[in-house]
Parts: sequence; C-alpha cells; structure tokens
Amino acid sequence: QVQLVESGGGLVQAGGSLRLSCAASGRIFSIGDAGWYRQAPGKQREPVATITRRGVTDYADSVKGRFTASRDNAKNTVYLQMNSLNPEDTAVYYCNANLYVGYADERNYWGQGTQVTVSS
Repeated sequence: QVQLVESGGGLVQAGGSLRLSCAASGRIFSIGDAGWYRQAPGKQREPVATITRRGVTDYADSVKGRFTASRDNAKNTVYLQMNSLNPEDTAVYYCNANLYVGYADERNYWGQGTQVTVSS
C-alpha cells in the first residue's frame, strides 16, 4: 500500500524547534513535488512550504526565515525543520506529495497528519 507516513510532531515551548519527517512507503519509484500544510482548530488548511523535485522551496510569509523544507530523494523522504516556534504555529501538519508509482504514473497523496503544539 502506497502511503505517506509523517512523524516528528509533539509539544514544544515557544522558541523551540521540531523537525517533521514525511516518508513515502510502498511500491513507489520516487517522490515528485511535495508540500507541507497545516490546519489549526476552526481554520482552513493552509500551505506552509513547498519543495520541488529538484529542491526549490517556497514558504508562507508567516514561516519565512523560521521553517526550512528539505528532502532526501534516496530515502523518498521530505522534511520540515521548524525553528523559533510560537503558539500561532500550533496545528495539525500534513505532508502532501506526488508519488511516481509506475511509468508515467504520478499520483497525489496526503499524509495522516501530525500534531504540533507550541506552549507559551
């Protein structure tokens, strides 16, 4: 079964750091473009960061300079390093990625989400 498995969430104090991981598992060839999203209680899901297959990144204004997206193509894994966290970053974080599951067969997947809670 092809899926994205996230890890690394948790509870951290304001000013702290967390690193999220998103690993593709199952019968896949590679990960294409990917992104991180978050959804706070009572709010819509919003994009946080994107990273292309070649590693080009883009960030929401609210996280620029604090968050860094990266990837390890050999491990079919993408990461989100989050520094200088503040309570407004509290949300469920989701990974989204295009996975190549066959020749010219690219499909979009979502991870299950991981909770990040930042205490003041």
